[in-house]
Order: sequence, then structure tokens, then C-alpha cells
Amino acid sequence: MIWENVKLALNGLRSNKMRALLTMLGIIIGIGSVIAIVTVGSSLTSSVSSSLVSLGGNNLQLSVDPRPDENGEHANNYSYEDSDLLTDEMLAAYQQRFAQQIRAIVLTESKDPGSALRQGQTAKITTTGANQGFFDLDRVSLAAGRLLTQNDQDGRRKVAVVSDLLVKRLFGGDAQAALGQPVEVTEANGSVNEFTIVGVYTYQMQGVFLGGKPTVSDDARTQLYIPLTTFHELNGVSEGSYFWCEVAPAAGVDTAAFEVRSEQFFEQSYYKNNAQFRVEAYNLKNEMSTITQVLDTISIAIGVIAGISLLVGGIGVMNIMLVSITERTREIGIRKALGATNSAIRTQFIVESVIICLVGGALGILAGCGLGSLGATLIGAPARINFATVLVAVGFSMAIGVFFGYYPANKAAKLDPIEALRYE
Repeated sequence: MIWENVKLALNGLRSNKMRALLTMLGIIIGIGSVIAIVTVGSSLTSSVSSSLVSLGGNNLQLSVDPRPDENGEHANNYSYEDSDLLTDEMLAAYQQRFAQQIRAIVLTESKDPGSALRQGQTAKITTTGANQGFFDLDRVSLAAGRLLTQNDQDGRRKVAVVSDLLVKRLFGGDAQAALGQPVEVTEANGSVNEFTIVGVYTYQMQGVFLGGKPTVSDDARTQLYIPLTTFHELNGVSEGSYFWCEVAPAAGVDTAAFEVRSEQFFEQSYYKNNAQFRVEAYNLKNEMSTITQVLDTISIAIGVIAGISLLVGGIGVMNIMLVSITERTREIGIRKALGATNSAIRTQFIVESVIICLVGGALGILAGCGLGSLGATLIGAPARINFATVLVAVGFSMAIGVFFGYYPANKAAKLDPIEALRYE
């Protein structure tokens, strides 16, 4: 019985193709819009999360922050003394205490923007001192030569790892020719130092969260990395003092619990008598969670707005079913005269309504997946189709067919057969 109704519905669609397509249009647009928006939102969220993780989203940030008062407020005016900051000695003790939980501690310090000079050619650079932990975490992608080593740090060597953009400007792009060559660095304060190039890294723009490949100017300012110990020596510093540092936990470490233990270590060992400052630990997971929640909320809100078109599509289905019943009044009268029950007539038109919505839903799913993938590609994020949304869309299509098809079907079922047969 159901299969007969399905065949009747499909025959009806084939005989009125244009009308059927126009009827389905609201369903197609509604479901396609929802799936496309959710797909783009999921792709964006996934890309942002992956980018934050690659930038150290699981790492801890230790920073020296003002202590809150008894009301939980922070003072507006405060100043740091050298004794308030983290030192190499503190961090060495911290790393020794948690040797099994810490993969690396990252320390970097930078000077004001400067320039590198060779044979009359210049390149914009920022001189950055980095400790061994920075290179242990593969923060730069090596193109030629080597990264800085602990021997470079211990010997305070005047060696540098430079970008491929610098090599392009000063050495014609030949990374191998640049290795072992001196480069003269002039800082903003006028100081001049010479470093030997030991490695070349591939420059990548920071802060690009969508996985795209932006165009990089050959004249872009890049980092020139030197040993942190060398950086301190050139600046007349015997021991480093740091407002913050980054800690990469070892694999399998519970970062939330490690945050608490880290804060307790510095508080009990160094800051319990410091009335103004303390060391706080946090990581990017909180920010990641907030960002993904905001993106998900926006996607859902826009998806709901787009879903309103499904209501319009459902009303269109109801309208066309009422028209169809009017056109087929005599047919209904003949079926009833031959013994068709009210439930049989009702089922026939409900099935027809559901078929219209299912076909429209299928076309909408194809359109939504295609547009969603295209949208994700345009923003540079890998497409992530949410199959749960697709299943909901199918279910919603069937629900619309039953809901908006019931009234016309019920009206058809209640037609008086004699009046229906006399209808012209």
C-alpha cells in the first residue's frame, strides 16, 4: 500500500516537474543554508583550534602578576623591581623539581627592530635571543644548516639562525651559500654586531589561523635568532630576569593539575613574602574553549535564522498540496466510490507530501555540502561536514512533510464522495 502511494507520488512529480521544483525550492534553500553554515562554522572552529594547539595551546604560560586584594581587585598602579621577576636560578630549580613533567622551558627576548647588512644590501630584522628550549620544541622550520645548540648557549657564541627572506635579499636566495657567512646587524639604538649564520629557517607568518598561504613580501621583517646567553651579554646582563616564560609539559601530563603545582612551587619557594606579586600559570585551553564556544554559538544562531526558510518551504508544500487536492477532487471521489477509506486517502497525500520534502531535502543536502566545502576552501580551512546535521536535516524534511501535509491530506480524506464526483 505504501509503495503504491510512493509510486503515485513520484509519477505526480514527474508529470509536474516545474511546479514540484518550485515547491521544493524553499526546502532546498533552507536545508542547504543550514548545512553550509554549520559546515563552514565547524571547519573554522577546527582550524582555529588546530592552529592554537600548534602555537602551544597545551603549554603553560608562567607570568609574574599583581596580587589581588581582599576584594579580588588588582591595583591599577604598580611597578616591578628586578627582585620581583623570574630568574634563571628560579627556573632551573623549577625544571629540576618537575624534571619528569617538563619537556622544555621556552625563554625569548627581543630588541627593537633593526636591520641586517651585507655588501650594500639590507634586510629588516628583529634580533631575538632564544634559549635551547625554544629550539627543542621545533618552533622554526629549518631549511638549511642547523639550529642553535646548548654549546652555542654555553659559549655565548655570536652565531645566528636567519630566515629564508633574509637570505633572499642578502644572498640571492642561496641558503647553502649563506651558511658560515658573517652578517652585520645594526640595532635601532645604533649598536652594531656581527654574527655568523649557522642556519636558515623557512619564514611563516604568525597569527594565521585558517591554514591559508598568505602572500609574504620579500621586504617583510623577520626574526634573527641568537643564543639567549649571547643576547644577555651584548646587553650587559649577567643573569636574565623575565616577566613570563612558556613551559611545555611532557606527554601525558595533566596540565590543569600541573598549573596548580607550578603556582604552589613558586609561591612557597620564592613569592610567599612578596606582598605585591605572585606567579600565575595558565594555558591557551581556556581561550581555545571560549573561542570555539563563540564560533559554535554564532554558527547555530545563523543556522537557526537560515532554518526559518524551512518554515516558508513547509508553507509552500501545504499550499501546493491544497492546489493538488482541488485539481484531483474528482479522482478522490472515484477512489472513495470504489471503497477507499479515509485513512487510505489521508495516507496517499501525506506520503506525497513527505516525498516532495525528502527529494527537496536530498537536493538541499547536496547543495549545502557543496557550498559548505566551497566556503571552507575560500577561507583556507579544511572542510568538515557535520554528518549529524545532515541526519537532522533528513529528519526535519520528513517532519515538515508530515506536519504540513497532514492538513491537506485530512481535508482530502473528509471530502464527500458524491460532492467530489460532481466537482468539475
